[in-house]
Amino acid sequence: MLVAIGVAFYEQTAAEKNVYAGVIAMAVFMFGMMQLSAKTPSKNQQKEKEDAE
Repeated sequence: MLVAIGVAFYEQTAAEKNVYAGVIAMAVFMFGMMQLSAKTPSKNQQKEKEDAE
C-alpha cells in the first residue's frame, strides 16, 4: 500500500501525468484498505453475539 501511495504522489508531481499508473495505484491502495478493514473487528460485534443468543 505504501508503494501505491508513493507511485500515486509521484505521478501527480510528474510533468507528464500517466493516468493509468494513477488508476492502478489507487486500485492497489483500495484493495489493501479493503483487506485491512476486513481484519478489523466491528464495534458492535459483541452486541451482535449477545442478540443472537
